[in-house]
Amino acid sequence: MTSFSTDWLSLRESADHRSRNPVLQEQVLRYLEKISNLKNGPIHIVDLGSGTGSNLRALAPLIHHNQNWTLIDYDPLLLTAAREKICIWADYITDKAHNKDHDNDVTRPVTLVKNNYEITVQFLQKDLASNLQSKLFESADLITAAAFFDLIALDWLVQFCSVLKTSIYTVLTYNGEETWLPSDPRDTEILEAFHHHQGSDKGFGNALGPLAFKTMEQLLKKEGFHVETGSSPWILNPNDASLIQELAAGTAKAVVETHLVSHEIAKQWGEQRSKSQHCEIGHDDLFAIYKKNSI
Repeated sequence: MTSFSTDWLSLRESADHRSRNPVLQEQVLRYLEKISNLKNGPIHIVDLGSGTGSNLRALAPLIHHNQNWTLIDYDPLLLTAAREKICIWADYITDKAHNKDHDNDVTRPVTLVKNNYEITVQFLQKDLASNLQSKLFESADLITAAAFFDLIALDWLVQFCSVLKTSIYTVLTYNGEETWLPSDPRDTEILEAFHHHQGSDKGFGNALGPLAFKTMEQLLKKEGFHVETGSSPWILNPNDASLIQELAAGTAKAVVETHLVSHEIAKQWGEQRSKSQHCEIGHDDLFAIYKKNSI
């Protein structure tokens, strides 16, 4: 499975958090409030491809209830970074055993307090590409993921949707729409090549890329889910200069790897786009409730 650097994930976190669709997010929070009224214990959320825990840091403070989170990622370095970032983000740590001697133990849970609510976080190292286990989701009240499903192959997604019987909230799935300003005659050629790269194997087989969101929506409806969607584009401006620069460089590098555009054109485009004052990168969010479990 494709891994991402902690630097890239940190750089995009602010844009990710502000871009989440607010209407859909409010629906999720109302759903979780209903869940909390029906159970005595904490809400249990499982986050797929959790990276450094950005999804938790975005959503957990908005949930007015104690929580258990299970962060699943196949990269132990990202899970270690997630532990470190979450402990810094917390108001305080209630896990008395938390100390530097245990920092390398990525499987040990940590318990913390944020906004007066207790959150226990478990870190699970697992390659979902080769080991999709539905039992991982059985105790969860909600499955979450961020910028994950556009990396997935069709066969894996079909299997995932067929075994899923838990509500799911996935954000920031890339939809293939991009607008860079000012316009450049090379934009169309670059974007087509980038989409080709997005369809390459990210560890699950040939990825759906920009086709993932609509495919997932259709599959979940077929499996009996009530599905709501909402747009969540990155809208980047001069305050996001570092992210724009990294995005342009990463796009140019990916395009070169396809051999569909010359190295020189991709390089020139990347250098020009790194100076852009504005760009919009299309994403979509999805919240799906399994009808048999509707509340």
